[in-house]
Amino acid sequence: MVDPVVKPMSWGRYPRLAQHVVGMSDRHAALPLPTEGSVLPYGLGRSYGDSCLNGGGTLIATRGLDRFISFDKESGEIACEAGVSLAEIIEVALPHGWFLPVTPGTKFVTLGGAIANDVHGKNHHREGTFGCHVKSFELLRSDGTRLACSPETNADHFAATIGGLGLTGLVTMATLQLKRVASAFLGGQSIKFGGLDEFFELSAESAASHEYVVSWIDCLGSGETLGRGHFLRANILSAEEAAGRKQRKALPLTVPVMPPVSLVNHLTLKAFNAAYYNRQSPRVAEKIWDVDSFHYPLDAIANWNRIYGPRGFLQYQVVVPTADQRDVSEALLEEIARSGKGSFLVVLKVFGDRPSPGLLSFPMPGTTLALDFPILGDETFKLLDRLDAIVMEAKGRIYPAKDARMSPASFARGYPNLETFRKFVDPRMNSSFARRVMERA
Repeated sequence: MVDPVVKPMSWGRYPRLAQHVVGMSDRHAALPLPTEGSVLPYGLGRSYGDSCLNGGGTLIATRGLDRFISFDKESGEIACEAGVSLAEIIEVALPHGWFLPVTPGTKFVTLGGAIANDVHGKNHHREGTFGCHVKSFELLRSDGTRLACSPETNADHFAATIGGLGLTGLVTMATLQLKRVASAFLGGQSIKFGGLDEFFELSAESAASHEYVVSWIDCLGSGETLGRGHFLRANILSAEEAAGRKQRKALPLTVPVMPPVSLVNHLTLKAFNAAYYNRQSPRVAEKIWDVDSFHYPLDAIANWNRIYGPRGFLQYQVVVPTADQRDVSEALLEEIARSGKGSFLVVLKVFGDRPSPGLLSFPMPGTTLALDFPILGDETFKLLDRLDAIVMEAKGRIYPAKDARMSPASFARGYPNLETFRKFVDPRMNSSFARRVMERA
């Protein structure tokens, strides 16, 4: 049946593609396959580009697979269907002292989507990717085969499915190892820094002492202000340190309508970035956050993607290897600053060396940069092509979950396991992303 809840669009609102949507609410049922054409699992649509879209084909809406199967409050092992959101897992687990081992910047992601994109978070330097903590899952193939997958059983399909963008079949349910936490609060510092050298010094210093580290960068900084920003580092507070604190209820904010043009432009960026950089006077400010304000600040603003206007936006996230990370990061930021384009939220972080389990997983040791670009026409795409050239020369890679325009050559160069991965693709599974970069019919 057609699912009236799911809107077949990615979070970046680009590209806009015609596709059918069918719902699935029984994990024991067969896949709802059309008589012809391809299908693709679709969760909450928080991928930014076309990896969650299947133009001309069919999306299998998985939010109906929303049941919890088991939760061991002593061990922190939780099993649930793939349509359960990370927000729902937190709601169940956090009151019992358990939290997600790895979380992206939004909790409005399904468990299946987190596996398919092998998401990462602010503690990658310690915990690696989401897939590092998946103990097992069931994979339903289009021929009706059901595979129990884990690092020990059907290990090849396990590796292909983690970070496999939904192309190996439908994950119906999964078992995840949660992380024990003493409270729902984090304590740490916000540190103002003046450039990339200071950023890398702070990253090296904080990796051993803090579980969560991330930084905001002023993407318009140039010359002496190039790479300036705020470095955040935090640890979970103990029960004693958090005693008496209550999680703040965020005001219900929303972007109610679509503006006729993007509200993100050179003038608004320049004003916002200057104000944001100077928002704290001391170099170091002590901070306490609840989990929502630290991990999910944008989740407090419904429909925030509308600020980029009716043409949508492209999020661009890359990682470059450790060896040249400082110089390549500088080259990327210089190119962005020259363009005068970018976004309010620009994230720079150093990844750790814990290997991702997936064949197509994005993180690797090095530095990752992520920011949004409102779509302004050819000039936006040409800028990203120039950034791609810098990344490819450095032997870096682009994040598929946030891509809507990288070339097949860039994808192949960034993901050396691509040919091995192709062996595990389900013949009925396809996506607009796969047709574009993997040249699948």
